[in-house]
Amino acid sequence: MNAPAVKIDKPVREQVSREEWETRVNLAACYRLMAEYGMVEMVANHISARVPGTTNEFLINPYGMFYEEMTASSMIKIDIDGNVLFNATEYGVNQAGYVIHSAVHAARHDVDCIIHTHTLAGMAVSAMKCGILPIAQSSMRFNDIANHDYEGIALRLDERERLVKALGKREAMVLRNHGLLTVAPSIPECFNNMFRLERACQLQVMALSCNTELQMPSQEVVQYTNHQMQPGVRRRFGLLEWPALLRKLDRADSSYRD
Repeated sequence: MNAPAVKIDKPVREQVSREEWETRVNLAACYRLMAEYGMVEMVANHISARVPGTTNEFLINPYGMFYEEMTASSMIKIDIDGNVLFNATEYGVNQAGYVIHSAVHAARHDVDCIIHTHTLAGMAVSAMKCGILPIAQSSMRFNDIANHDYEGIALRLDERERLVKALGKREAMVLRNHGLLTVAPSIPECFNNMFRLERACQLQVMALSCNTELQMPSQEVVQYTNHQMQPGVRRRFGLLEWPALLRKLDRADSSYRD
């Protein structure tokens, strides 16, 4: 697949560190996987990854390309203040993406990746006062989930303080009447968090649509199950799955690595 937005002068791979290039490849893979699993809204939404070895720089998508078009070379490098540090494309950065992602990267140095979505299931649950219900094992992964009230399209810098306060030290947040957000120390873990959160929302929409009383587990079981799914209790979820996901992409189209 070609990425027509990338301007070819000197290969991007030769202009960045080995560590940054590896992050770019994994970030491009994450975008492709989001498209593969239907977690997209045309050119909207954003995934970012911290540039290795920095505290104030991150990579994010060019605003105007589909997720399925993303490549390692197309990622734009910006800093917390919004300065564009490297851009090999004809596009700019989504302002809402900058506001949301800069807020979390500045406040959470334990976070290297952030994913934000507007899926149908995610938006549906974001409008439910009940929040994420622990109706099945997948949902119990997010027993302690943050919530942030809708303030309009995230273009105002002052929203950043309220957003990170709501998120706290959690791995996932429901942006009420808006969508979903997940964070993690790595791209594979963040993708896994979003995949699981999206499944929990899909499950909830399906279960509530059946118009029947739901069997709910005890709070003790919910808390125990949630503990079992925490990073490091059994394993860091997402790392084991990532090589298989990359193989899946490579079998279909390996151009994300370009």
